[in-house]
Amino acid sequence: MAAFFIILSASILVFISLIHMYWACGGSWGSKVVLPMKKDSDESVFVPRKIGTFAVALAILCFAMILLAQSRYLSFWDSSRYTRWGCIILAGIFLLRAIGDMKYVGFFKKVKGTKFSVYDTWLYSPLCLYIAFIFVVAVYCY
Repeated sequence: MAAFFIILSASILVFISLIHMYWACGGSWGSKVVLPMKKDSDESVFVPRKIGTFAVALAILCFAMILLAQSRYLSFWDSSRYTRWGCIILAGIFLLRAIGDMKYVGFFKKVKGTKFSVYDTWLYSPLCLYIAFIFVVAVYCY
């Protein structure tokens, strides 16, 4: 059963990476609900640069590979203490993202009522919590 959730999670991470690559190449689909917005404004808290978005895409793709390597699904990359520690660190990162910055993102955000905050509450933060859990599963089951 753990294998199913690990493959599903890696697939989700690859999909998220592909979306970021799409945005880095100039795409705009979905971009109105993925950046934190200022309260009572349609202005984003920050505007990411294309190079930064592409770097995030590559990082998320690497996260998927670390998860698969730790779970022994990549024949060219054996699990090791490095993949184990990578999974532990990534679990912490995704957990921190789910908790948030206490202002714009995460379960404990203060700015609510924006398009982003709705998606963050019902999709982004729970997904980050789920992915953090799966990285922990990969460490303890493999």
